[in-house]
Amino acid sequence: MINEEFVEFYKERGSGALDQKMGIKILEAEQGRIVGTMPVEGNTQPMGLLHGGANVVLAESLGSIGTSLHAGPHRKIVGVDINATHHKSATTGLVTGVATAISLGKTLCSWEIVITNEAGERTCTARITCLILAER
Repeated sequence: MINEEFVEFYKERGSGALDQKMGIKILEAEQGRIVGTMPVEGNTQPMGLLHGGANVVLAESLGSIGTSLHAGPHRKIVGVDINATHHKSATTGLVTGVATAISLGKTLCSWEIVITNEAGERTCTARITCLILAER
């Protein structure tokens, strides 16, 4: 379920051009947990596997959206650190990312993002830290 505060924020700021190009869809948004999907098709590298960078885009999008939901609609969010470990390739269908807050602070938020294939197998684990910029 997507909470109403997030819906209003999402309408105001939009999903972003890259999220749209990647086909990212948000399924759940609540304080400390964001769930989204991304198609493998259109996001592959030359060997037909989901591109590792696509996993990172999904992870950063989920962590940034979660941080925005935590910080409120008038604050700007930037990622300051991200890493990803690719465990298994995906070649078809959708991957699902579940971002779980590690720490939600006044200026920094950290998230763990677990990405799985349609069989529920973990394909990637990522961690992102986002900075909440001062209101201007």
